[in-house]
Amino acid sequence: MLSGGDGVIDQLVTYIARRQPGLRGFTRRNLFRMRQFYEAYRGGEIVPALLAQLPWSHHLIILGQSKIPEEREFYIRMAAREKWSSRQLQRQFNTSLFARTVLSPPKVPAALAQSHPEVMDIFRDSYVLEFLNLPTDHSEAELHQGLVRQLKEFIVEMGRDFCFVGSEYPLQVGGQDFALDLLFFHRALNCLVAIELKSRRFKPEDLGKLNFYLEALDRDVRKEHERPSIGLLLCATKDTEVVEYCLSRSLSPAMIAEYETMLPDKEMLKAKLHELYLLCAPAEVGEGEDDDEKEAALKRRPKLSAVVRELKKGGRRWWRPTEYTEQTENPSQTFACSAMCRAALLSSAKE
Repeated sequence: MLSGGDGVIDQLVTYIARRQPGLRGFTRRNLFRMRQFYEAYRGGEIVPALLAQLPWSHHLIILGQSKIPEEREFYIRMAAREKWSSRQLQRQFNTSLFARTVLSPPKVPAALAQSHPEVMDIFRDSYVLEFLNLPTDHSEAELHQGLVRQLKEFIVEMGRDFCFVGSEYPLQVGGQDFALDLLFFHRALNCLVAIELKSRRFKPEDLGKLNFYLEALDRDVRKEHERPSIGLLLCATKDTEVVEYCLSRSLSPAMIAEYETMLPDKEMLKAKLHELYLLCAPAEVGEGEDDDEKEAALKRRPKLSAVVRELKKGGRRWWRPTEYTEQTENPSQTFACSAMCRAALLSSAKE
């Protein structure tokens, strides 16, 4: 289809204009885009019904800004699930959602993963709140007030199934009054979601306070038909090792994530993706390689196994077509490292 080069497209534009003079939309530029759409999805695994859920403007954004097929599929599935507008879709590209999802799976306690396995598909390890326009040295009060003012944008960042319940939600225990920063209800999880805000680095004692709030919610607020409440600590920064220690033996249904007040550095994320690919690359030992190169190549396979295990813990699937054929309908669980993926990552790292 339109594979004969620019001349064929020019002839087709002229032919359509002559035969259907009142027909609009078939400009030279649009025909190029139609060919790009066809070549991107012909014979692919994305079903036409899924492609039809998005308007043409969404496809133009995805085709124009996705570097690899896996990234394209990720944004198609996410846009269809979250019902993003074209502006919201463009913002997700600006926040590098695909790269952040691949590089930083959410840290979820084992007990929570068993009681609410869906959380792996819903929560993230980091959230981008650039729409708040907060100064670098902002306070928790400024963060809290900004989120309440920009509640629509915050829910778009969190996910469409989050429903706002209250700010500084009152809780009373033992004759004492307490206030939970933000309380939401998640429709798909059928549970309350308590969010505590920290405009500083995460501290282990923060988890104890959130657990106290979750216990109060389950005893005094949760309805009979609802599942146990979930907590999210949203901190300015966190030490990954400290978080791991806190969650490794925890039975708490709470997670720890960080927020960013500025759009992430795309070049840095691109470099990290490239580094991760090199870590997971298969061992390829050529006859002309010296001993050091052969030894380095042979060490890659154990590293690959370790990374696969870690990604599976985080709810992701990393497979190569000949080794990992399991696929999932959830976009945040899908990242295929194909030959095309390798070429794209290597070329992007050189830019």
